[in-house]
Amino acid sequence: MRILGLDLGEKRIGIAVSDQYHTVARGLGTIECNKKEIEKIKAIVKKYNVIRIVYGVPLRDDGSISARAEKMLSLITKLKQSIPAEFIPWDERRTTVEAENILVMADISRKKRKKIRDKLAAQIILQSYLDSMYLKKQSLEE
Repeated sequence: MRILGLDLGEKRIGIAVSDQYHTVARGLGTIECNKKEIEKIKAIVKKYNVIRIVYGVPLRDDGSISARAEKMLSLITKLKQSIPAEFIPWDERRTTVEAENILVMADISRKKRKKIRDKLAAQIILQSYLDSMYLKKQSLEE
């Protein structure tokens, strides 16, 4: 059983999946937003036996929900109606910027960065969630 990470965008959705032990996130790719994204996500959930979906919520700096976030959350509402998994919102502030910076430092061309930025942002969202789970587990054991 795995955990899926989603970076919800207006044009593309970045997708990442955890390993079976919930320790490492791996970017899978992106899905174009073309009214078929729900079916594509459902297929990924089935293929990877996903039990939980962590989705990035683009909050403002003050923590309030932006207009963009409200639009993205309507997709999550539809996903919740068709996918039997636990859904976890995750603060995604600056993840796309962080992904872009990583790709720039790796000297990836602008054209290639555009193709993989959303996948990397989903991976960053999911990895931060997995790291928080690990830290909670460690503090409980101490």
